[in-house]
Amino acid sequence: MSYHSEQISKHLENLQKHLADEHPHNPTLANAIKSFRKMDEVGHSMGLLERDQSYATYVTWWPMIAVLGTFSAGKSTYINSYLNLPLQRTGNQAVDDKFTVICYSHHPEAKTLPGIALDADPRFPFFQISKSIEEISEAGQERIDAYLQLKTCPSENIRGKILIDSPGFDADNQRASTLRLTQHIINLSDLVLVFFDARHPEPKAMQDTLAYLVSASVNRADANKFLYILNQIDVTAKEDNPEEVVSAWQRSLAEVGLVTGRFYRIYNLDAAVPITDPGVKERFEKKRAEDMADIDIRIQQIEVERSYRIVAKLEQTAKSIKNQIVFKLSDMLKRWKSKVFLLDGLVFGMLAISAVIGITASESWESAKAFCDKVIQGDSTAWVITAILFLVIIVIHFSIRRFAATGILKKLSLELGKDDETYKQYVHAFNKSTAAYRPLFLQAPAGWNSSTQNIVDEVINEANDYIQTLNDQFTNPSGHGHKSKSV
Repeated sequence: MSYHSEQISKHLENLQKHLADEHPHNPTLANAIKSFRKMDEVGHSMGLLERDQSYATYVTWWPMIAVLGTFSAGKSTYINSYLNLPLQRTGNQAVDDKFTVICYSHHPEAKTLPGIALDADPRFPFFQISKSIEEISEAGQERIDAYLQLKTCPSENIRGKILIDSPGFDADNQRASTLRLTQHIINLSDLVLVFFDARHPEPKAMQDTLAYLVSASVNRADANKFLYILNQIDVTAKEDNPEEVVSAWQRSLAEVGLVTGRFYRIYNLDAAVPITDPGVKERFEKKRAEDMADIDIRIQQIEVERSYRIVAKLEQTAKSIKNQIVFKLSDMLKRWKSKVFLLDGLVFGMLAISAVIGITASESWESAKAFCDKVIQGDSTAWVITAILFLVIIVIHFSIRRFAATGILKKLSLELGKDDETYKQYVHAFNKSTAAYRPLFLQAPAGWNSSTQNIVDEVINEANDYIQTLNDQFTNPSGHGHKSKSV
């Protein structure tokens, strides 16, 4: 029987077929699905995954661009310009308080679908996100439509990509939920465009927003995927010193940790403030064109980066199990066994001492000896009493096992936090390794054996082969051979 649920199995089959059709000359990503299936076999064997889970759903298979920023920062105007379609509503006030996932559709008209379309479809990065929302919202899954919506459009610029427009940060009635979903989006995105509004000359007033949008990202290992964009810069053309507006923003960003990286300055030509000075107009338009071109190049690059990111996630998953999770679980099991042996010794030692003291005090040694003789002789009553005593010992022992396991998990929750996904994986795997049917003398975690170890090693080798294939496709140090094709 398959270790996957029917829904996940169908999703993986459809995803593999879609990737094979999308890139018939480059099967790397379609083959990666097979490798993820192997990792799922290991994950389910060890108890790290449930039947309705797959490591393949932990990564978005389409290049994903997140657009973040404050209200009226011009996010929607930029998106409409990129799509060449008036998809998103625009305005100076809050025009949309939901996360909008935008993807391609061959239908000639744009469609808006409710958030449940995202929550129930494993192809999107919000699959079963209602489980996370439920932890911070009393209404739970019924409120998914209040947070998310899906829009489809026929723009060729979005074909093969996912674009996410976020609500602003400075007037949100459900700020905790917004920040939680924003972090989920940031973690999965290949590129994050962070918009600021040049029309607000006092960036200090937005210090909280700046701190969240910038401080949370500058120390990340993937900090290079963040592009900081000062939008609607055309309003500064009438200033005596327009560069001072830019400098003020740069100082504010530096105060919250952004001291390196590119700072883009753009505006929408159709909605721009008229610039009467020809020299200033030329300078502004030239700078805008350069920065817009650089942003477009970064967007085009994520197609290639997507392939490397997915393969890297595959390799990371395999190495994490082999080099971290197995060792952590083994250490937890070792401490658990020591605790069980200690408690068993204390409890049964005290019971044995109490029995000896009781027999001695009541001078019942002859009665005890007579009872033992009856057991040896096969007396049914003596055997029933012995069986009951043996059952009590077993119950006490397994109660001690569960008590010791609970103590180990309690320490783990303090170490990782109960909301951490890694903690939840460890809980499931540890509970499986300490289940009543598992003998106490087994050293390795449940499901970790020579077979699963070989699978993990095989996947690591496959990931290296995928990287080599991608390198061969996009690099050519010798300068010979055919030109590479896009992934």
